[in-house]
Amino acid sequence: MTALRAFPQAVWEFIVGDDWRTALGVVLALAITALIATTSVAAWWVMPIAVLGLLGLSLWRASR
Repeated sequence: MTALRAFPQAVWEFIVGDDWRTALGVVLALAITALIATTSVAAWWVMPIAVLGLLGLSLWRASR
């Protein structure tokens, strides 16, 4: 039973890690990209902007 509990905890730690806000931002950016991809607009630009924004916010929070 411990292996059944350890695996989801390991996956959670790998994906979320120390900053749940960044993980949530990545999920939201992927969702926005998927929504835009269903239209006729190119969606490649969403993730680079999200990465720069999330990195800036993460560095700002770490430096406080």
